[in-house]
Amino acid sequence: MTERTRDTPDTAEGEERTDGYVPLRSYGAIGDGRTVALIALDGRIDWLPIPSMDSPPVFASILDAEHGGHITLRPTGDAEASRRYEPGTNVLVTTWTSDSGSCTVTDAMITGVAGRLPWAEIGRRVQGVSGSVELEWSIVPGTLLNTAEPKRLETVNGTVIGVDGITIAMAEHGFGPVHEDGPRFSGRFTTAEGSKHILTVVGTDDEPVFLPDPEQSMEGIDRTIRNWSTWSEEFSYDGPWAGAVQRSALALKLLIYSPTGAIAAAPTTSLPEDRTGGKNWDYRFAWVRDLAYTVHALTRFGLREETHAAVSWVIRTIADNGDTMPIFYELDGTLSDEVHERDVPGWRGIGPVTEGNRASGQLQLGVWGDVFEIMRQYVRAGNVLDRKTAKTLEGLADGACKQWEKPDAGMWELEETQHYTTSKIGCWQALDAAVELHDAGQIDGSRDMWVKNRELIEAWVSEHGWDEERGHYVMYPGSEALDCSILLHAMSAFDRGPRMNATIDAIQEQLQHGPLVYRYSGVEDEESPFVACSFWLVAALACVGRIDDARALMDAAVDQANDVGLFSEMISEDGAFMGNLPQGLSHLALIQAALTVEETAAEQDDDEGPGQASEIATSPATPSR
Repeated sequence: MTERTRDTPDTAEGEERTDGYVPLRSYGAIGDGRTVALIALDGRIDWLPIPSMDSPPVFASILDAEHGGHITLRPTGDAEASRRYEPGTNVLVTTWTSDSGSCTVTDAMITGVAGRLPWAEIGRRVQGVSGSVELEWSIVPGTLLNTAEPKRLETVNGTVIGVDGITIAMAEHGFGPVHEDGPRFSGRFTTAEGSKHILTVVGTDDEPVFLPDPEQSMEGIDRTIRNWSTWSEEFSYDGPWAGAVQRSALALKLLIYSPTGAIAAAPTTSLPEDRTGGKNWDYRFAWVRDLAYTVHALTRFGLREETHAAVSWVIRTIADNGDTMPIFYELDGTLSDEVHERDVPGWRGIGPVTEGNRASGQLQLGVWGDVFEIMRQYVRAGNVLDRKTAKTLEGLADGACKQWEKPDAGMWELEETQHYTTSKIGCWQALDAAVELHDAGQIDGSRDMWVKNRELIEAWVSEHGWDEERGHYVMYPGSEALDCSILLHAMSAFDRGPRMNATIDAIQEQLQHGPLVYRYSGVEDEESPFVACSFWLVAALACVGRIDDARALMDAAVDQANDVGLFSEMISEDGAFMGNLPQGLSHLALIQAALTVEETAAEQDDDEGPGQASEIATSPATPSR
């Protein structure tokens, strides 16, 4: 198998903006463990909340080209751009080549000696490679999604910009005369072979602002590269698609909110899932589902600190919120139920733009399975649960016994409540894990009741979730619809037999278009294919023993990433990125698929002796259905 590594740069012309916007596929991401900046191929930073991912974005021209704010750095004339990440890092390097010469721009969210800095600091270092290149730059603060007005503030130590409680300052070396126009800065400069210039932008929220020395920022970029490289050295994976897996792990690392250990679904809000608008959501929250899929990968890669932080955060947060089981939390662990619509146009005029997510009050039964899978993976890795965590889990297992018979919103957070098949299996997964944890001496509680309800759920799914006439699992009883979330339960080992195999065939026939897969039947008219579904299909194919099919689809799906290996939430059939990005679930599903193919292929090789034929994999604990 030939792998494509995304640390190898693709080359593209600097894109012309349409009404101030570029395709979402254009963006690379950098971050520091608290916030994330998005940088377009033309060198403009169009998104940066300060100081945290969920803070109001002081640079947000991705949603409001005219007033959102941006940081520009690019050649003044025609030039060709190619870019890559420094290997093993989230530091982005763009090479500009023109008729007169070439230069590189290295972009980093600078980190300190002991980790992330107490403030947000972006360093943009320009190095001359050959000849000379004239570049233009600007710092244009935005309006916090039309909620505040940037103001210029003169101080004895220089000019800064205030936007509500946020303070923005700049430091530069070699950028020549600074042209000032109210609350903005701009200018031009020219590189020469071997020249070094740097533009540093720092920001704080309701805090004094630290003004770095430009030379310190130069050193800070090199230190940041070393910090990322040190982290990547601890990363252990040399299986198939290693380049894509490592890039996905680094993208996921950008979404881990270091102050708490929470994992954001994405660092952006309101990037549309469809060109007609209306399906624009704020993903700057920590979904329990996403965290569950993360733990196996982090454990498999030998990343101890992130695993423990994520596990501790989720169980502490659930315990702190009593008997409720929210599907997501703020990054600080609090509950969120407020949604504000902002009066800005949205990317390419596709609205609405919102802060907050309306799904917070929904009942989603699959979350029970997600939480227990987190803890099961943690214990399987050789760790031990404390008594408070054990008590919390015992209560949740009892709750799953009471809740599973209820209709819910399903994994897809739909307004119509139904008895969704995969929701029931999510409760089955929770009880299956609870029994395993009980037998491992990690929790006490009502084991017999958990086993009984696990068996009741199996019977319910067999009777109501399977459609004998159509020959596949259905989204809910009485429905003809397929639901790709059923693929997750090939991985959970609920079913790896003929019924799952037949359902995979139906999904391929009805929902798959090339390497792209829609979430469920009928959604094609409302949105683009969902990236994670492609990788779930890969993993499910591997789980039922169709390794060659899984590898072929994986090759094609990995190739849908942008030039630096990032994925959005969705990809339209014409190849355009749609939805928030970088999307944690997309990258998690890629990692999950690679690990599943590697592990199931190894198991299949072990099971096949000389002269033995390959058989469809079936969970040893669960009969084929």
